[in-house]
Amino acid sequence: MSVRIVDTADVAENAQIGDGSSVWHLAQVREEAVLGENCIVGRGAYVGTGVQMGDNCKLQNYALVYEPARLEDGVFVGPAVVFTNDHYPRSVAPDGTLKRGDDWEAVGVTCREGASIGARAVCVAPVTIGRWALVAAGSVVTKDVPDFALVAGVPAKRIRWVGRAGVPLEQTTDSTYTCPQTGATYTETDGVLTEDDA
Repeated sequence: MSVRIVDTADVAENAQIGDGSSVWHLAQVREEAVLGENCIVGRGAYVGTGVQMGDNCKLQNYALVYEPARLEDGVFVGPAVVFTNDHYPRSVAPDGTLKRGDDWEAVGVTCREGASIGARAVCVAPVTIGRWALVAAGSVVTKDVPDFALVAGVPAKRIRWVGRAGVPLEQTTDSTYTCPQTGATYTETDGVLTEDDA
């Protein structure tokens, strides 16, 4: 395998790009960022300094992934998604002087294995998006998202459960669910969904 970086992309010399990964037109990958194997960084996407991405991640066009974000394997970040990194953003200090990089503490967004973030969603750090969770397009995530949760709205709230296929699960009893696409079954206990075969 090889790495594909188009001429118009801006990739720092000390960024690590895994085998089979592609960085497309006008994308920027900053210093010390680490991308696993088979990742795709779409047109105009931004990967901040030191961001960590696992294998098989996709950043769609114009996604903005600010440091210190962490993406595990198989994470999908839709077009124009924004991951913030500052609790209290300001351009200047109270005395009016320009703030510098060491004037604030960066906080990050963590996306667990298989999570998907829909187009134009905003994830307000610090938050964790759980395993195989799905954030609906246009949502604003302000608190942690459980594994397998489908969240939507402003602020985002859980509206359904989804399986690994991303399809909403069908409830079969008070506490059990089935994926209509794969047939996999899940059990909910105290607001936590787990895979029956895991």
